Amino acid sequence: MDIKTASALRRLRLVSAPEAVSFLLLLVCSVLKRTTDFNAVPVMGMIHGVLFILYVIFWADAWNRTKWPVTTAALYFVLSVLPTGGFFAERKLKREAEDAVIASRARAEVKTS
Repeated sequence: MDIKTASALRRLRLVSAPEAVSFLLLLVCSVLKRTTDFNAVPVMGMIHGVLFILYVIFWADAWNRTKWPVTTAALYFVLSVLPTGGFFAERKLKREAEDAVIASRARAEVKTS
């Protein structure tokens, strides 16, 4: 895996958890808006919107660089629209990055042998 692909996956991984947290906070704010006088929906909506847009941009970049099959790319997109999906995406991306590092080290070891 080249450095640009690794960077694309890292960016996607780093934005996925905050996007999931902002989604959950937006849901809480929506409930509070309807049950109390507290209205943080405009602020949380904007924060979540920015994080979601970043997630989609980073997802498209990662898909372009990694050449994922359509099913894998669709899975990562669906995880972005589920309330806790970002946490699962982050964990899966972290595991994928670790596997790529292990494979890269194994290839380097084979070349030196």
